[in-house]
Amino acid sequence: MINTLLSVSIGSIWGKVWPILFAILFFGIIIALHEFGHFITAKIFGVKVNEFSIGMGPTLLKKKKGDTQYSWRLLPIGGFVSLEGEDEVSDDPHAFGNQKAWKRFIVIAAGAAINIILGLVLVCVMLGSDGEVATKTVSDVSQQMLSMENGVREGDKILRINNTKVFSARDLYYDLYRDTDGVYNIVLERDGEKIELKDIEVAYSAEQGYCDFIVGYTETSFLNILPGAVRETVSMTKLIWLSLIDMVRGKYGLNELSGPVGTIEIVAETASDAVSQSNYSMVIFILAFITINIGLVNLLPLPALDGGRLLFIFIEIIFRKPVPKKFEAWVHAAGFVLLIGLMIFITFNDIFNLIKG
Repeated sequence: MINTLLSVSIGSIWGKVWPILFAILFFGIIIALHEFGHFITAKIFGVKVNEFSIGMGPTLLKKKKGDTQYSWRLLPIGGFVSLEGEDEVSDDPHAFGNQKAWKRFIVIAAGAAINIILGLVLVCVMLGSDGEVATKTVSDVSQQMLSMENGVREGDKILRINNTKVFSARDLYYDLYRDTDGVYNIVLERDGEKIELKDIEVAYSAEQGYCDFIVGYTETSFLNILPGAVRETVSMTKLIWLSLIDMVRGKYGLNELSGPVGTIEIVAETASDAVSQSNYSMVIFILAFITINIGLVNLLPLPALDGGRLLFIFIEIIFRKPVPKKFEAWVHAAGFVLLIGLMIFITFNDIFNLIKG
C-alpha cells in the first residue's frame, strides 16, 4: 500500500516536473544555437573569441580551450559571445573591430539566422506530423456569405486582407482577428482572375472557433512540405512583426509581455497537453514560434541587441567611416542596462501572474 502511494506520488510530481525541464532545456538550446551562430561564423572568419557563455550572471562552470573560455552562468535569461575588439579598440589583427564590415555584419546576423532556420526546420516537422498543409483556397462558406451578392465563394484563393498580403491560413485568420469592426477589403483570385471585394462583412471569432469561410488542406508530400514550411515561417514572421507594431501603438501593455519564466510556463503546459492528447503539432508550433520570435526580436535596431550592432555597421558601410568605438560602446552599455531592467520587470511580472494564476 505504501509502495503504491509512493509510486503514485512520484509519478504525479514527475508529471509536473518533466514539462518544465523540457521547456528549460529547449530554451537553453535556442540560446545556445543563437550564440553558436555568432561563435562559428567568428571562428570561420578568424575572429578571436574571448568567451562563449550560456546564461548570464555569476559563472557556474567554465573551461578554457585555446583562446576561448566556455562558460555556463547562473541566470537562464540569455547568453553571449565575447569577441576581441567588439566594444573597444584592439591591436590584435584577429580582433572583431579590425575585420571588414561585411564579415562583421555576417557574424552579428548569424545568431538570428540560426534561430529562424531552426524555426523553419521545426515547421517542416510540424507539417510532417500533421500530414497536411493548409492552403489559402476557400473550401467552405457560410450561408451568410452565400447570400451576399459580392461575398467570398468556394474555390476562391485569398491574396490580401485589408491591404495585408496573406501568406498562409494562419495569418489569414490573424488578419481577421486584428480587425475591430468586422468589415474587410479582400483581394482574391477566382477562376484565374483577380477580384477586389470592398467593405465585406465577415463574422469571425477566435474564441468560438468560428469564421464565415474556412480554407482547405492538401496532403503533405516531398514537393510541398518545404514550400509550405517557408510560407508558415513567413506567416509567423508577419504575425510577430504586426504584434510588435500593435504593442508600439499601445494595443498591448508591458504587463502582457512574457519573459523566460512565462515562456517556460507556456512551453511546459503545451508539452504536457501534447503528451496527454498524443498530439504534438501544437507544441512544435509553439517551439518554432518562440525561436523565430527570438531571432526577429534580436534583429530590432535597438541598443544592446544584434540589430543595434547591425545598424552601426550599416551606417559604417553607407558613410565609409566607422562610428567611434567609445560612442557605440556607451550606446550599447546604456541599452544593456535598460534591457536588463526590462527583463527583470517582465520576469517579476511572469512570476506574479504564475502565482496569481
